[in-house]
Amino acid sequence: MAETNGPVADRRRFIQFLATSALAMPFGRAMAQQLPTDALTVIAAAKDGLQVVDFEGAARRILPPAHWGYLASGVDDDETLKANVEGFRHIGLKPRRLVDVSKPNLETEVFGARWETPLFLCPVGSQRAFHPEGELATARAVKARRHTMMLSNASTYSIEEVTAALGIPPWQQLYMPVKWSDTERLVKRIEDTGCPVLVWTIDLQGGRNTPTLARFERLDNSTCRSCHQGGNDEPIHMPMYGGLGDDTDPTDMTWKTLDRLKKLTKMKVVLKGIDSAEDARLAVRHGVDGLVVSNHGGRSIETLRATIDCLPEVIAAVKGRVPVFLDGGVRHGADIYKAIALGARGVGIGRPYVWGLSAFGEEGVACVLDILDAELRMTMQQMGTPTVKEISATRLTRV
Repeated sequence: MAETNGPVADRRRFIQFLATSALAMPFGRAMAQQLPTDALTVIAAAKDGLQVVDFEGAARRILPPAHWGYLASGVDDDETLKANVEGFRHIGLKPRRLVDVSKPNLETEVFGARWETPLFLCPVGSQRAFHPEGELATARAVKARRHTMMLSNASTYSIEEVTAALGIPPWQQLYMPVKWSDTERLVKRIEDTGCPVLVWTIDLQGGRNTPTLARFERLDNSTCRSCHQGGNDEPIHMPMYGGLGDDTDPTDMTWKTLDRLKKLTKMKVVLKGIDSAEDARLAVRHGVDGLVVSNHGGRSIETLRATIDCLPEVIAAVKGRVPVFLDGGVRHGADIYKAIALGARGVGIGRPYVWGLSAFGEEGVACVLDILDAELRMTMQQMGTPTVKEISATRLTRV
């Protein structure tokens, strides 16, 4: 039994205080990270989560090292991953008082459809690596909470199976196969489900370096057959690529490829991985339907630029001609608010809902969504902007 009194317990409580103290946050974090996992409070049930970060420790406790490494890693030194989170901390809020906020409304409109909240779920691949029900558990939580889900092309359940669980077709991510004939087959299959939006991810054209993942993989001796059907030596089963070639993200993709893709489908085509004004203008010129400002959660290239800092120049370049979305580093409802204030139509999360999925399955995903929606609603009320349309950059300041 853990000691609850005496010098060891006193030291633990002191370090826990440092870990959360605003006066000693950097030092406190460093000290807390030296403690064993069970020395800090890890939630035992989804309902115990107070913030989405509470689910991170619960996920780490349950996942095997390689799976945790996949979820936790960025590229190179993981600095862009950290920058995404840190970027929101340099944006302050300027509340207005004595505004009637008795009827907060999170609704927004995207491509003519009503969203009950601007929060959406980003595509995260291989979700059976985190929970046996993977994308199906996520889809059920999304359905219950009436959010929008982007399904990864690297999913461990097919779009047809996820559509059945979700009740409607999700938005579908595309990692483009190297062979164009495979792209044609894949896009037709997606379109045949009734999918309204194809989200082409374009930020992995040159591959990536993931040393953090590699280091965690070296620690993992577990045998996993839930997502590696033939054992750890076989690639994770990805049903969307069945019968197609193994390679994706051809290095010769250009803006002409976007033209070709647009002609191939009646679905809306959104580009994911835009973080500059130059590319935003080119995308609009080539008829894109929407953009996601994203650096793949810090898993593409070590740009050291937070997506929230890239958002304003993309918004300025687009000039309202297409909707712009954002993902990367979102951990609080206030982060969602800041992104909307800077012009984002919708704001996506990846790691936070997978932390919930890993630890508690469908219930964990649902709780993460509930927390973020509640925080966003509270922020809107505290800021004197009870509707999404009233949120603007006039309510922000650089810290």
